[in-house]
Amino acid sequence: MSAEQQLRDALLQRILLLDGAMGTMIQQYKLSEADYRGERFKDWHSDVKGNNDLLVLTQPQIIEAIHCAYLEAGADIIETNSFNATTISMADYDMQELAYEINVAAAQVARRAADKFSTPRKPRFVAGVLGPTNRTASISPDVNDPGYRNVSFDQLNQAYQQATEGLIEGGADIILIETIFDTLNAKAAVFAVQEVFERLGKTLPVMISGTITDASGRTLSGQTDEAFYYSLRHANPVSFGLNCALGPDLLRQYVADVSEVAECAVSAHPNAGLPNEFGEYDLDAQEMAGHIREWAESGLLNIVGGCCGTTPAHIRAMADVIYGIAPRKIPTPARKMRLAGLEPFVH
Repeated sequence: MSAEQQLRDALLQRILLLDGAMGTMIQQYKLSEADYRGERFKDWHSDVKGNNDLLVLTQPQIIEAIHCAYLEAGADIIETNSFNATTISMADYDMQELAYEINVAAAQVARRAADKFSTPRKPRFVAGVLGPTNRTASISPDVNDPGYRNVSFDQLNQAYQQATEGLIEGGADIILIETIFDTLNAKAAVFAVQEVFERLGKTLPVMISGTITDASGRTLSGQTDEAFYYSLRHANPVSFGLNCALGPDLLRQYVADVSEVAECAVSAHPNAGLPNEFGEYDLDAQEMAGHIREWAESGLLNIVGGCCGTTPAHIRAMADVIYGIAPRKIPTPARKMRLAGLEPFVH
């Protein structure tokens, strides 16, 4: 049975568990500039500390250990350490030429970890991550020149195509377009992924996850969660959801909105609350799991995990509270019409 069929079967049976934060876990290792550089980049001409994606090349054993910690906690799906591994984001370190290699390595590291824990009864999946990049195609970075853009659709498309090919080569089961704050960036990612699938003659399930940037309930480019979904439903994703920016208390209403309209699985991976004055996240595992239990009991979820500030302890606590709770029913077109008070036409 293919990994895609295993994933779709699992989604019908139970709520799947995504992993938690990668950056939070990397911080716990307190890595130095020399650690980030490793032997290969010891003479690199600029600082690279903070380039977490580079660690799949210089410290792969640390990244694999983090993946394994989440798998031990019960994660069904682990995300590759490739959030910023595009030519656009890597240009900050003058490492754009390494983007493809980093994506391949990120998927390979995650693949090794997932294969260690996979069983016929509980397969584990690798989600190849495409992050939003550090540029936005819809908004000018210059308040004095609202028509200016520092990235184009074509540039995003090219960067995402390269990253997608690397993730597929490295062994990803899923492509996860996540933390999207600009719908045009997401459309470029979707277009790129579909172009790669056509070129390679191979398709993978696609997950899409957007970010509500604040209490306004909108993405940075101004869309409501529902509008964001309808702007991207043509991608026919296996799941659609929200992550980052907000903790579970504030994110819940928007997950509920998506759950009402999504014709696919719904995912959510909130932060461990809002950051405190030191930029740290204070919501502990048990308190966060309490929120997730209520979400699950309310029938909102098919996939759940954690974003900034979450750890294997948070994922383990989520695993405990969602166990045995039925997943959200993925609506068929006929069921959607009935929910809307309409009767499907029968000839």
